[in-house]
Amino acid sequence: MSLHDPSTGAVSTTRRQFLKRSTAAATVLAAAGSLRTPVYGQNQAPSVNVTGANERLVIGFVGVGGQGAGAHVGLNLEHYQENNVAMAAVCDVSKRRVAENVKRIKDKTQADVQGYEDYRKVMERKDIDVIYCATVDHWHTPISKAALESGKHVYVEKPMTRYLGEAFELYDTVKRTGKILNVGSQGCSDLKWHKAAEWIRAGKIGPITMLQGSYMRNNPWGEWNYTLQPWGTAADINWELWLGKQIKARRPFDPDHYFRWRKYHPYCSGLLGDLFPHKLHPYMLATGNPEFPVRVAAVGTKAFKTDLRKEGRKPEQETKYVRDVAEIIQLIAEFPSGYVMHITSASVNEQGTQERIRGHHATLDMAGNKVQLNPERSFAEEIDPETSQGFPGESVAAHHKNFYESIRANKQPNAGIDLAVKVQTVISLAETSDRLGVMCYFDEKTRKVTDGLGRPIKPLDYGWDKNS
Repeated sequence: MSLHDPSTGAVSTTRRQFLKRSTAAATVLAAAGSLRTPVYGQNQAPSVNVTGANERLVIGFVGVGGQGAGAHVGLNLEHYQENNVAMAAVCDVSKRRVAENVKRIKDKTQADVQGYEDYRKVMERKDIDVIYCATVDHWHTPISKAALESGKHVYVEKPMTRYLGEAFELYDTVKRTGKILNVGSQGCSDLKWHKAAEWIRAGKIGPITMLQGSYMRNNPWGEWNYTLQPWGTAADINWELWLGKQIKARRPFDPDHYFRWRKYHPYCSGLLGDLFPHKLHPYMLATGNPEFPVRVAAVGTKAFKTDLRKEGRKPEQETKYVRDVAEIIQLIAEFPSGYVMHITSASVNEQGTQERIRGHHATLDMAGNKVQLNPERSFAEEIDPETSQGFPGESVAAHHKNFYESIRANKQPNAGIDLAVKVQTVISLAETSDRLGVMCYFDEKTRKVTDGLGRPIKPLDYGWDKNS
């Protein structure tokens, strides 16, 4: 197809070539700023104490169980010299975990590392710049808020908070203190999502219509039935401090709840809190302009009761409890720009959906380490297929590095508060929808939740039912 100039009778160029030149120009304009600096973070308040580019950052770890010890202590030990960080404090309610990780750090770095049981002692230290919070979910908000208030930057594991009200509590605290908060959803530092955002902002796929993704597992004996370690006793673990004042339903020390807490609603929303953030953060980042949801609905089931399976179960996998949380859950959310997002997760089937961002003009396939742009049939004459360069896969170490770079440059990290509060809103509304059996509408100006008739819905919180 050619474009015809009626005044001269000349054929100028093809429509596709014209659009390609226009798109290229738009891409140049949209590319201002680093791929590692999402544009949605430009309004972040300036830090109270801007860290110099060459200044060493001193770290304290709060929560050194599986992720806290393996990913955060371990990777910081591996990269502490290149990241120019020092590790000064380890805090956990388990005496064994504190001692093990203090020793690991001292053996590797010869640093003067102190161990603590109570996180408040870490917050009192003026020499610590950064806190890693990798505790059980219901402690994310109190610890992160205390760290921000004491002038420290925060890397908090996903989900950012247990409940919706806490998300805005942290958001307001970050804005007021000017400190940096980053959520441990390392997919946000996989640059293919930033490439998708660049292309979307440049108009390459037209208006977004739908985002779809999944995080699937299949565990025959029940997800999160971790081994009950013999050292996990009331003598080693400060159980009352682990529960905190947040948990209204008190119970005596229970190793199943301590080691397998992701199964139980008082401490976690299950798949929504553990796996959904790994999809929600990157997909919402990739839109180029993350938004709060307009409405969210979710449906979860736990019909398969994998916890009760006996055949083939090893002795260390034995459990006397059936989980609270779902084995399968699906979420659908609508956003102000008109697109919808559909995310699924399961612990009883590992076959996922295609990872895609659909636009009116073209679709982005996100599987693997590249972004592939495929024009819609109706726009095939105007848009060429395109495949990005290959990017390194997602990496916790890269996410750490981006966090440190952001502190030193006083900019939003890849999973900063402006993105994280929107993601947590989706997660919390999905949990409320599933457990109450309602469609949740959200007003970002008032932060209120209603049903389809405009009646208020009180979002879930601590003590909502007798078990929490």
